[in-house]
Amino acid sequence: MLTAMRRLAGTWPAKLLFMLLLASFLVWGIEDVVRNFGRDSAVVRVGDSAIELPEAQAAARREMSRIARQLGNRFEPDENIRRAVAATALERLVQQYSLRTEAHRQGLAAPPEVVRDAVFAIPGLRGADGSFSRLVFDSFLRNNELNEQQFLTVMSDEVLREQLAGAVRSGAAAPDAMTGPLLAWAFQRRTAEVVLITRAAMPAPETPTEAQLQRYQENNPARFSSPEYREVAVLALSAETLSGEVSVSDADLEQAFEQRRSQYETPERRLIYQAVVPNEEQARAIAEAWRGGATLEAIEHQARADDGGAADLGLLDRASLPHAAVAAAAFAAPEGGVTDPLQSPFGWHVIKVEKIEPETRRTLADVRDELRRAVAHDRALDIAYERANRVEDALAGGTPLAEVAERFGLTLTDATLDANGRNQENAAVTLPVAEGERPALLRAIFAARQGDAPRMTEMGNAFVAIQIREIVPPALRPLASVENEVAAAYLTDQRRRAAEERAAALLAAVRGGKPIAEAATEAGLTVQEMGPVTRDPALAAPMPPELVAPLFELTQDGASMVETRDGFAVAQLTSITPFDPTSDDAARARVRSEIEQTMQDELDAQFAAAIRARANVRVNTQLLEQVTGR
Repeated sequence: MLTAMRRLAGTWPAKLLFMLLLASFLVWGIEDVVRNFGRDSAVVRVGDSAIELPEAQAAARREMSRIARQLGNRFEPDENIRRAVAATALERLVQQYSLRTEAHRQGLAAPPEVVRDAVFAIPGLRGADGSFSRLVFDSFLRNNELNEQQFLTVMSDEVLREQLAGAVRSGAAAPDAMTGPLLAWAFQRRTAEVVLITRAAMPAPETPTEAQLQRYQENNPARFSSPEYREVAVLALSAETLSGEVSVSDADLEQAFEQRRSQYETPERRLIYQAVVPNEEQARAIAEAWRGGATLEAIEHQARADDGGAADLGLLDRASLPHAAVAAAAFAAPEGGVTDPLQSPFGWHVIKVEKIEPETRRTLADVRDELRRAVAHDRALDIAYERANRVEDALAGGTPLAEVAERFGLTLTDATLDANGRNQENAAVTLPVAEGERPALLRAIFAARQGDAPRMTEMGNAFVAIQIREIVPPALRPLASVENEVAAAYLTDQRRRAAEERAAALLAAVRGGKPIAEAATEAGLTVQEMGPVTRDPALAAPMPPELVAPLFELTQDGASMVETRDGFAVAQLTSITPFDPTSDDAARARVRSEIEQTMQDELDAQFAAAIRARANVRVNTQLLEQVTGR
């Protein structure tokens, strides 16, 4: 039969039938291409650039995957959620393209070495030795559905954004008209007369009956029930378990050192102060003042008065400075030196070199041991990736976990545990992953469903497969096993109610017109004067921290009541002490800094909106629905 079919496939009628089928597939299978032939295929155009449909769909998929990883099985996207996620991802792309357009208009660029250094500086891409890890980087790219060039493009955009944002933020200056009132508000002090009513001071309640305890337990099931337990099998594969299969020769070390040489070389860095003002005459005045010994704070005031700004740029290498002329001047000046004014698209710059850190170079001999460990770990991780694929194929074929573990020499752990990783005897369960991956594994175990086939999942530097064998739901514990705990909780609750009633009665008397001291004496309670206190609860002792916020909402002689850690507190405001903003220069500087940070954030948002509007964004509404990929 098969031979006859093969002979038929070689005839002209069969070939003609195949061509007709192919034509129908082309028309119906790629309907959008046929329908949009000759039309604009871009979802959005930003200036002269186009965001094509595949790029927009890929961005939407990455955003959907990111949210799904965070929420796990709780994430069940409907059409509205998909549309909202796609819109968010598309808007992020529009912002990126708008930023590139503006950077090109300003003549800015992100040099490859600056982008590289920015990537190496990301903490999440470092290995166990603290240096950049190629394996961690590759894993990050896979998890976020990015290739290397796409990620470098994102980082290049971030470098450009920082260059542009630095110029925009430099204009943020907090006016004294705002700083003073905020400082006075923040450091105002208040004094109150306070009555503390503790649960422990309340009369002992009557001993509860068994029926009362039973009812109390049933009304508070979460406090007196066993947690959900899961009987689970965990198959684990990690680089650590495979490290014995790896050997690293001296030649391998030399090659690895050459590939990673930049990680062991730190370029010269300089602590740079910069002032930027609109014209050359103002810049020369600033340079003269700086050379005369003016502080950075004084230069900041002078630059703000000239409609400019000044800032501590931090420790930078030459490549981190976006403008070549500024970088050349900054790295030509001596330590403590001040440059002559120089011009850039952002204005006139004056640079002071506050400190110089010379370049450092570590040799192969210096890093041999740590490099050997890193190379061995990377190779073991490569083996783990390859073996994980083979394990995944075996699992997909229905091979039981125990057989897979034996075939590939993996660790198989059986355990019964709760969401905190403890067994029914409340002992911590040993799991076959590093301590740092333990919380993620527990979340995965309690997100999995009984009956689902096990799949290999990457978890940090390990791969795991989970099989839920049984789920033991939460259950109310027998009263006899928790009777003491139930009785203690019942008595504590009765004392709390008694304390609350006494506090409420005292508050009612004060609000009815009695001074708190008189009302407290009549109730057999003691009044304490507390304060003056500020708005910071951490500095309020001995006043209960829970009382601070309500106290600052009261008017003179007003009263309030709050629940505290051990009972209740009733307070009457007795005095308000204003604060003179001119009396504390350090506090004024801190508040000014906080205001300026808020202003910078607002300027960032306004600048992003402005460059988006300037970029002439045009949306192809006919293609928007296809961005979700549905």
